[in-house]
Amino acid sequence: MKNLLLISNSTMRGEAYLGWCKDMIADFCKRHNVKNVLFVPYAGVSLSPDGLEASYNAYEAKVAKVYAEFGATLTSVHHAADPVKAVYEAECVAVGGGNTFHLVRELHRQGLMQAISRRATAGMPYMGWSAGSNVAGPTLCTTNDMPIVEPASFDCMGLVPFQINPHYTDFFDPKHGGETRDDRLKEYIMVNPTAVVAAIREATALLLEDGKLSLIGKDNKMKVFHEKMENTKEYSLTDDINFLMK
Repeated sequence: MKNLLLISNSTMRGEAYLGWCKDMIADFCKRHNVKNVLFVPYAGVSLSPDGLEASYNAYEAKVAKVYAEFGATLTSVHHAADPVKAVYEAECVAVGGGNTFHLVRELHRQGLMQAISRRATAGMPYMGWSAGSNVAGPTLCTTNDMPIVEPASFDCMGLVPFQINPHYTDFFDPKHGGETRDDRLKEYIMVNPTAVVAAIREATALLLEDGKLSLIGKDNKMKVFHEKMENTKEYSLTDDINFLMK
């Protein structure tokens, strides 16, 4: 049984970092008796002007402070002499947001994509936000990020059988002549007709526990894209969305 908490976003205007979802994360940790969390910081590439190592340190400190508020200890995998061993010994893995392409490159480069996937498939609690949610799906192809690096593969963990698009918005700026998010996701479906995309808005998350998938968070809807575009539909917090796991 997989135990997944896949959050759309870490920040909300006017709120502290992870403020809107801190109780959600704390409850998830409590239900699974998580006291120690292994953090994956590789999406955080711009938290310090002093290079990647400093950015990872800054990211770790930022997230650890939040987790400490509900009694959990968080340590970043970038300190580990053997990152794969650290994953296999972890109680829980949390993957932070940032640039998905850089995250995926590092996960593949260090052998962590497969290691985390195996542990989470076996039941280890996994949580992610933004890029950390995107990589729980089959590929990174529905990220919103710029490809600042080239990963060895676009393949991701496949913890859920559908693609995830975090930070989904259907906002249309009449002064902007480019593509909307819907346009881009429809392009993806056009060339990947067997795929399904769960587009999750801000202040929502996908929770998988006891074999049941739920949309949780604030009162916001999720949109699901698939081949029969005329049947594209939105789902609320009270709707049954377990069809996505089939």
